[in-house]
Amino acid sequence: MSALTIANHTTVWLEHLGNTGKQKLGLIPTLGGSLAAWQLVRDGFTPFDLFRSWDGLDYPAEPLRVAQSSYPLVPWSNRISQGGFTVNQQFHAIALNAAGQAYPIHGDGFLQTWAFNQADTSSLEMRLTSKQFNRNPHHYSATQTFKLVDGGMDQSLTVTHLGDTPLPYGLGLHPWLPRNELTTLQANVGGVWLSHADCLPKEHTTDFPPSWDLNAGISAAGSLIDNCFTGWDGTARVTWPDQALQLSLEHRPMKSSHSEEVSAHVVPPCYLLVFRKVEGNYFCLEPVSHPIDAFHLPGQPGLQVLKKGESLTLAVSWRFASTSTSTSLPPL
Repeated sequence: MSALTIANHTTVWLEHLGNTGKQKLGLIPTLGGSLAAWQLVRDGFTPFDLFRSWDGLDYPAEPLRVAQSSYPLVPWSNRISQGGFTVNQQFHAIALNAAGQAYPIHGDGFLQTWAFNQADTSSLEMRLTSKQFNRNPHHYSATQTFKLVDGGMDQSLTVTHLGDTPLPYGLGLHPWLPRNELTTLQANVGGVWLSHADCLPKEHTTDFPPSWDLNAGISAAGSLIDNCFTGWDGTARVTWPDQALQLSLEHRPMKSSHSEEVSAHVVPPCYLLVFRKVEGNYFCLEPVSHPIDAFHLPGQPGLQVLKKGESLTLAVSWRFASTSTSTSLPPL
């Protein structure tokens, strides 16, 4: 393990040397349990950022400006409208948590400091205990695991409810991936939630707008997409032809042991949120357990109401592989 301190945050580095190249994974426990970098070094290629590298800056008052590689979404994903949600006829307020945002967004785990334990040079675990952070109702513990393996990384996020009152929970991961006009994205999905201008869901459709059909594959650069795709089979594929490289994402079932007093929910991330900005060198590919503002959609799809001691886990595998050809292309 090596560490580097920037902007009062220490990046802990994991490494793995395999047949497909050398990986370096940088983790920032004190900055929301986030990632600083995931890099790949292959023979004959320049080092490549599989996730964008953290810019080293920290904006405590504007957390979404911090350009981490990825961060955990817990105890919910994306936006919650109407100032909170109601469970069993009781309203629970959720406070705004990011400057410039009209709604609370991405939970509160990414706003807190995580502790960490390291088993070896290629794996690490981070833990957080959160009790009504920012006067939110959730009282929970969360665990993240990271393990570099030959050809990629295994990653998981688990939340356990600690409060006496049952509450709905959701999980997600928020990685930023590099792109240019050759980069493509493919995933098997069934539909998509169209959105209002404020990004809240408007209507669900199986008729994809032009350049939105992930099943056929789309460019990672293009018109704005900031939407949740439904009916996802848990697999996705990003291809960088100029790097002769492909990265696959796959839901990874996890076995959870528990006593009669503690039950565990292992929920496949059957929703995929894509954030394709019009400008810039990056896009987001977010496996999540529920759609945007699921708290106010009929049936609260994907959310899990957890009793005290119950847990919810989201686990994925990332795997990269070389492709046959490489096309030289300058960055955007």
